[in-house]
Amino acid sequence: MSEQPCLPIEAAAPKARRSRQARTVWGSRVVTVGGDAPVRVQSMTNTDTVDAIGTAIQVKELAIAGSEMVRITVNTPEAAAQVPFIREQLDRMGIDVPLIGDFHYNGHRLLTDYPDCAQALSKYRINPGNVGKGDKHDRQFGQMIEAAMRWNKSVRIGVNWGSLDQELLASLMDTNSARAQPWDAKAVMYEALITSAIESAKRAEGMGMDGSQIILSCKVSGVQDLVSVYRELAKRCDYALHLGLTEAGMGTKGTVASAVALGILLQEGIGDTIRVSLTPQPGESRTQEVVIASEILQSLGLRSFVPSVTACPGCGRTTSTTFQELAKQIDDYLRAQMPVWRKKYPGVEKMKVAVMGCIVNGPGESKHADIGISLPGTGEAPAAPVYIDGEKALTLRGENIATEFHQLVENYIEQRFGRQQAAETA
Repeated sequence: MSEQPCLPIEAAAPKARRSRQARTVWGSRVVTVGGDAPVRVQSMTNTDTVDAIGTAIQVKELAIAGSEMVRITVNTPEAAAQVPFIREQLDRMGIDVPLIGDFHYNGHRLLTDYPDCAQALSKYRINPGNVGKGDKHDRQFGQMIEAAMRWNKSVRIGVNWGSLDQELLASLMDTNSARAQPWDAKAVMYEALITSAIESAKRAEGMGMDGSQIILSCKVSGVQDLVSVYRELAKRCDYALHLGLTEAGMGTKGTVASAVALGILLQEGIGDTIRVSLTPQPGESRTQEVVIASEILQSLGLRSFVPSVTACPGCGRTTSTTFQELAKQIDDYLRAQMPVWRKKYPGVEKMKVAVMGCIVNGPGESKHADIGISLPGTGEAPAAPVYIDGEKALTLRGENIATEFHQLVENYIEQRFGRQQAAETA
């Protein structure tokens, strides 16, 4: 029997979905969404927007962490009045991140009564389920779209299953009951979410809004529900799509659920902006949701935000905690430096560092990294070979291995990416 030739195995890669390209603008900052643009990271403050200084400080923290757009609550006249001052504070701090206004129930009045607020925002989030009932619904939705067109702002039409348009849902349920084979209740709810989003977008276009200024989202809190809804939504429209598992939860639960749901959809080419709606642990920074969103994109190979650190989990061969401490130290250092390095060392975000704990996989993983160290495990000689660009460069010994490797990483970044920057600007 002749052997069949093996076909080469290709690395998996996310599929491409061609959506319309939208733009979110503030001053000279233009953040493109959809089309060929990279998937963008978004976040939201949890401050009282009336506290302009506190809100501006949190927006700054989120932006420095990597959020490319930040949403703020605009729920009262007092909050609307503070939005221009928040924008002013951010501009003074050199933070040009676009602001998105989150409106529910009274957005039509706030955007009309507070034109400075309408101008200071870069995008409006409109929830079709919370713009009014009956004959007020279309009129109040229209007022918000008119404000967006007047000030040349984009909108996110964000449907949420926790605040779904009940009249639309009731209508679809009546239609469903007349079917020969009715759908189950969940399928009707999916249809209501998708119909609400697309019909609202079409209504906005019918008023004269450019479709490239519209982004859609259909938020749910279940992983399988989100995947099902967005797969169907992506089939039915070419609007840019915002992904997020709403009310994802705290800690491990919220992180894992968001990573699984968004990872599946992004791998299928669905999604143009993302947010991880993580409930912070007590005392935890709001920026954690930005870190997780960035890690999801970086893990899929869609974006690079910070140099990656490969480290083994540890086993009976690695009784020393040195590699754990060094891995954390290096990872924390790289993240802390990125706000400066993004401009100083273009390309450094793609660098790979390995901090390994024994001889089993240590040398191999270190060779695969740009710079890596294989620390001695239990019973191994007290020596730590360092590999740079795939070759063994030197061996560290003694009590200062961690400090010396830290310095080697800094030197490597300066030599490789500093020279690269100098060559590009010469």
